[in-house]
Amino acid sequence: MRFMMMIKSDQETESNAPPTEELLAAMADYNEEMARAGVLISGEGLHPSSEGVRLHFKDGKYTRIDGPFLDPRSLLAGYWLIEVDSLEDAIQWALRSPFYSRKFSTSSPSGGEVELELRQIFETEEFEEALTPELREREERLREQLESRP
Repeated sequence: MRFMMMIKSDQETESNAPPTEELLAAMADYNEEMARAGVLISGEGLHPSSEGVRLHFKDGKYTRIDGPFLDPRSLLAGYWLIEVDSLEDAIQWALRSPFYSRKFSTSSPSGGEVELELRQIFETEEFEEALTPELREREERLREQLESRP
């Protein structure tokens, strides 16, 4: 099962303040631990919403909305894409994150309050009849193409 583990934004991440060396080292340790265990597929931090844009689509048209966006806690600061056997395994990996450590719980302007959201990713098999043999073949070709990228 694949899960996206999303780090929610806060005032600190939205301010574009760089993380401390200590937090970067802890994140590197965590990422390396997940990679050694074979569960990490990818993970990245995101620039603040002030540098982003939203596109709202309706009736074949779009509206552009430039950041920053309200309510930082509804935004993402980063993510990990992991592959584990169950939701409980994903939760256990989230509990190993540097954010769960008391070391980082009081050193940030947000008071160390961080929210991680876990969401399972749809697998091709879950689409049943809607995924025709032709669409399945296209999906497989695309995945092969992406995996072969340097």
